[in-house]
Amino acid sequence: MGLIADTHALVRPEALDALAGVTRIVHAGDVGAPEVLRALARVAPVTAVRGNNDHGAWAERLPETARIAVGGRRVLVVHEKTHAAARTPAAGIDVVVTGHSHRPLVEWRDGVLFVNPGSAGPRRFKLPVCVGRLIVDKGHVEAEVIPLTVS
Repeated sequence: MGLIADTHALVRPEALDALAGVTRIVHAGDVGAPEVLRALARVAPVTAVRGNNDHGAWAERLPETARIAVGGRRVLVVHEKTHAAARTPAAGIDVVVTGHSHRPLVEWRDGVLFVNPGSAGPRRFKLPVCVGRLIVDKGHVEAEVIPLTVS
């Protein structure tokens, strides 16, 4: 599954290339424009949540949170990590995918995998531009951040 966040209306060809071949794409908010979702949908089906910078009628149709199942694992998608349920293990969540900070993160906490694919949109400060992947195989789950080479 491909992970992307904080595109802020920018669809980078490098991001689309890095996501090629995934079976689903999760966008963790700050999409920026509906065209971003249309471009991603040409790669794979998209699940997206609304970020704090997503406004307008198109954005109002996006949920603030999404729960999906992948390979028997339960994934919670929210834009801001602080909006994740405080007791994700008690809620049966195995993976939390977030955005907002623009900082890539793959971290296990209390048996829950927290993943922020970083920002695939306009570069912010000196943070890398990246996307991510979530791999679920026979119940085992792992994630990786994929830095993009952009000018």
